[in-house]
Amino acid sequence: MEINGVAHTFITAGDFAAARAFYGQLLPFLGLAIVADSVNSFYCVGGRTGFGIHAAAPEYAGQRFRQGSVGLHHHCFRARERGDVDEAYRFLVKIGARIVHAPREDSFAPGYYSVLFEDPDGTRLEINHVPGKGLLAPGVQIGGGYADGTQNG
Repeated sequence: MEINGVAHTFITAGDFAAARAFYGQLLPFLGLAIVADSVNSFYCVGGRTGFGIHAAAPEYAGQRFRQGSVGLHHHCFRARERGDVDEAYRFLVKIGARIVHAPREDSFAPGYYSVLFEDPDGTRLEINHVPGKGLLAPGVQIGGGYADGTQNG
């Protein structure tokens, strides 16, 4: 068996209203179409990707994402072109996203180029571009913190 990609990812938002406003701008910018929008969920699909948010249960409302805790580390959207990462960065600055790092090259794969940012709850998000076959090219091995075990921040 070989999977056909990731069907969808849902995250839980501590501040649903702020997250809905943020993702309501970000996801359509990335080319995803809104397919569900209710009082406690927001879901978009496009580019063989589904991404959604749910409101937190009442006892967890208001909590923020904790980087390094159990669960999601970060979510990365793949761009088709390197220039898309730069365009996304300009958009993120315009909508007031917290930028963790501006577009830059990293050693995770040959030509790896990304912007890292956070949503209103502090959930880490990334938009990257890797040219060609990336880590699937013959003889290529993962680099950066994933190769030496230091990738946790």
